[in-house]
Amino acid sequence: MATAKISQTRVKTQDNMAELLAPGRDCAKCPRLVAYREASRAAQPSWHNAPVQSTGPIGARLLITGLAPGMKGANRTGRPFTGDYAGDLLFPTLTKYGFAEGVYGRAADDGMRLVDCRITNAVRCVPPQNKPIGAEVLACRPFLLSELAAMTELRVILALGGIAHQAILRTLGCKVSAHKFAHCAQFTLPSGPILIDSYHCSRLNTNTGRLTEAMFHQVFEDIREVLGSSD
Repeated sequence: MATAKISQTRVKTQDNMAELLAPGRDCAKCPRLVAYREASRAAQPSWHNAPVQSTGPIGARLLITGLAPGMKGANRTGRPFTGDYAGDLLFPTLTKYGFAEGVYGRAADDGMRLVDCRITNAVRCVPPQNKPIGAEVLACRPFLLSELAAMTELRVILALGGIAHQAILRTLGCKVSAHKFAHCAQFTLPSGPILIDSYHCSRLNTNTGRLTEAMFHQVFEDIREVLGSSD
């Protein structure tokens, strides 16, 4: 079996240099995801078809954590939540609440700029049927841990969905059973930031009415209130 290829990238924050760990383009940690990625590269050679790196300023106070790249979304475009329905709801919402500037164009080069907000995923590679398994979430944990450690100004973590919620808690060594996932739930983490939960902004959730636009906007109203109280 090939060894996992991992790259370390230096990213500059406002006051120091942070060592940020990220998976290399041909990361081989998860055999199932590697096979899926290779099949996609053969079928769609012009797509990104690689681990999707986080986007947004490392000095942001808000970190949005999703589940994993979508096949025709971030796996295609190379930017989290870009190119599928989830982005159609997320990016206009970020703009509405002052966390992004520009016009979302469903492409990584559309000129959208995140403001005081960074976006990542619990799993960096696209999984079959949009469902990573536990071992794959565990394999990506060092990357999420590095992300959290590098964000020295972090005040709020938004978990989109139950798996992202659990990944954050386990990465920070928190007991999952003591922090039950629920839409708009808030938890103060031992490391300081507030964890806020939301149902994932997927087409499935919005089509079934589990998540409405108003419900999603309420989450960002709550985030703005938390950040305002910490100014």
